[in-house]
Amino acid sequence: MTNNPNMIKNGGKGTAVGNALRWLVSQGKTVAEPLLKVAGTITGIDGLKELGSMISKSKELSDLDKELLLKELEQDISRESEVTKRWQADLNSDSWLSKNIRPLTLSFLLINMFIFIMLDSSLEGFKIDIEWIHLLKGLLMTAVGGYFVIRGVEKVTNNVKK
Repeated sequence: MTNNPNMIKNGGKGTAVGNALRWLVSQGKTVAEPLLKVAGTITGIDGLKELGSMISKSKELSDLDKELLLKELEQDISRESEVTKRWQADLNSDSWLSKNIRPLTLSFLLINMFIFIMLDSSLEGFKIDIEWIHLLKGLLMTAVGGYFVIRGVEKVTNNVKK
């Protein structure tokens, strides 16, 4: 499992259930490969619920391991629900800024990236410290990924409701 590129995506801390699965494997426990593959690709509450179903039906996991994983999964579902509630509250707010903070943040980060690239390529001796590059890279990956994933989920949700 150490060669899995989805172990902890983007250098983040991972999901609680994913970390619990990694811990079980590190303890020498057998976990079904399909379960690990699904765990490495899940997004959103529906994906977490599908993973919960797979954990419950797994024949390789002991009842104690299943209970541990399902508790961790509940924590992830709760975290996802809270994020969704915050975003919905922002969208339902009367404040222009709260409704537009995600696109404004994304625009700001993309403009900064463009400026850094232009300065770096046009000014001799212009150097950006590696720490700033890593910070901007992480922020851009989070903002771009989060913005487009959430916008896609919002559109699908709206279409399903209609």
